[in-house]
Amino acid sequence: MSNTYDLVVVGAGPYGLSVAAHAASHGLRLRTFGRSMESWHAMPPGMFLKSEPWASHLSDPEGAYGLDAYAAARGVRAEHGVPLPVDFFAAYGDWFARQAVPALDERLIGSVTPTADGFALLTEDGEPLRARTVALAVGVLPFMEVPGPLRGLDRRYVTHSSHHGALDRFAGRDVTVVGAGQAALETAALLVERGAGTVGIVARADRLNWNTLPPALDRGLWPTLRAPHTGLGCGWRNRLYADTPGIFRRLPATTRERIFDSALGPAGAWWLRERFAAVGDVRLGQRITAAAVTGDERLRLDVTGPGGTTVLETDHVIAATGFTPALDRAHMLSPTLRGALRTVGAGGAPEVGGLFESSWPGLFLAGLLTAPSYGPSMRFVFGAEYTAGRLVRGVRQRLRAGARGGGAVGRPRAGGRAPVSA
Repeated sequence: MSNTYDLVVVGAGPYGLSVAAHAASHGLRLRTFGRSMESWHAMPPGMFLKSEPWASHLSDPEGAYGLDAYAAARGVRAEHGVPLPVDFFAAYGDWFARQAVPALDERLIGSVTPTADGFALLTEDGEPLRARTVALAVGVLPFMEVPGPLRGLDRRYVTHSSHHGALDRFAGRDVTVVGAGQAALETAALLVERGAGTVGIVARADRLNWNTLPPALDRGLWPTLRAPHTGLGCGWRNRLYADTPGIFRRLPATTRERIFDSALGPAGAWWLRERFAAVGDVRLGQRITAAAVTGDERLRLDVTGPGGTTVLETDHVIAATGFTPALDRAHMLSPTLRGALRTVGAGGAPEVGGLFESSWPGLFLAGLLTAPSYGPSMRFVFGAEYTAGRLVRGVRQRLRAGARGGGAVGRPRAGGRAPVSA
């Protein structure tokens, strides 16, 4: 196995880069694959980071390459309560990769297949690789969610919000955005600012929720005790999600699923509310129940709400409807591997045990796929700090176990149960 790597990291977003940085610091024989900060670079110009700068660090063992360090090197003040452009954050991730991740390979991994002593991987251009362990940190793009009636329609008429960089192509056209979260509201505001014709929102929510201006970090003892700051927002419930993912993992599966579905629901950033006022057609408490292309190359939408069904015609629909961490969407994993993994919840996410190891020994998971197991913080950049060091500790334990001949990688446990590490 001289040509076998200790760890291959699949993905080069905030989680993949953070895991790779920790693995490199321990001297593991490592390869990291993926296009650096791909989903962040793909966002439309003019978008801003919703999280606070101090809650948006990628993770390295020494804490030397945080967002604050990059901002200082660029002569930019990363201040609490001041939103940073998304393209600035994407550039920070690229800088982090250059500083902390050796030899990032920007090819994608096409397949991961289990073997007797680990995993066989194939790059998108056909290079075979072997690894004792794999960390799957593929971000959110494989898990885009589009409402059922819109699935299967050509991308000329329906796209997901993650498909778009510049929105200038919609100048003068009528666009309907589906959703009530930050992606939907900011996309709609940007469409208006980029000269789209009519811009509308259709959302199942009965009302739009807006985050409030965050209070000062230093605001006195009593306000801090009543609603402490966390990387997920103020409040004790958010404090639990932010600081104790390990406790969340030990909750009953039904409780975890309920919290995953409801916690930190759709909301717009405080700084967007004034800009969003320019969006004129907002249909709340409604959902698209049917969609078809008309003879004049437009979309006919049946929109159903408490008052019945109405017909809406539009040139294009952008579904800003989030992401579902379903295992069957992780197509880079072989059918054998996907079929063997233990899942949690109705959504079919893979169960993740201690130190982020899946039920297939040696396959580790990071990011959105772990949110049903470890809680809401794994849906955000903030969760990378909790994940990276622990995951690499799990990798090292698995490598040591394999070297001793016990708990070998590449062999599923009986019953597909998730391994539990210390």
